[in-house]
Amino acid sequence: MFKEFRDFAMRGNVVDLAVGVIIGAAFGAIVNSLVADIFMPIIGYITGGIDFSKMGYVLKPAEIGADGKETAPAVVIAYGKFIQFTINFLIVAFAMFMVVKGMNKMKKKQEEAPAEAPPPPPQEKLLAEIRDLLAKRA
Repeated sequence: MFKEFRDFAMRGNVVDLAVGVIIGAAFGAIVNSLVADIFMPIIGYITGGIDFSKMGYVLKPAEIGADGKETAPAVVIAYGKFIQFTINFLIVAFAMFMVVKGMNKMKKKQEEAPAEAPPPPPQEKLLAEIRDLLAKRA
């Protein structure tokens, strides 16, 4: 049973998938930082300092007890987070589009590159020499 599991886990597709998931997670962290630390402050500056992550519509305010502590949290539709995640998705989708487009372009160049013709077999070389000699005599 251990041998079967080892064979399964070490197949090329499983290892490739694991590498892809790890790289994808790292890429996701980079894109999240790009959105949160670069794009959202710029968008906030353009919109007059609006922080999208805090935007929302309060359906029911929080209930506060006599001691001043919150007894029930507020019910909020956080559409600002939705806007932020949508921007995040669009950036990730565009980045992946550019990566796939670049890979397809490189693959297409490889397919279009003419393969060097293999050298002719020795019989054909000899026949070509005989032909050339006969052409010189004629």
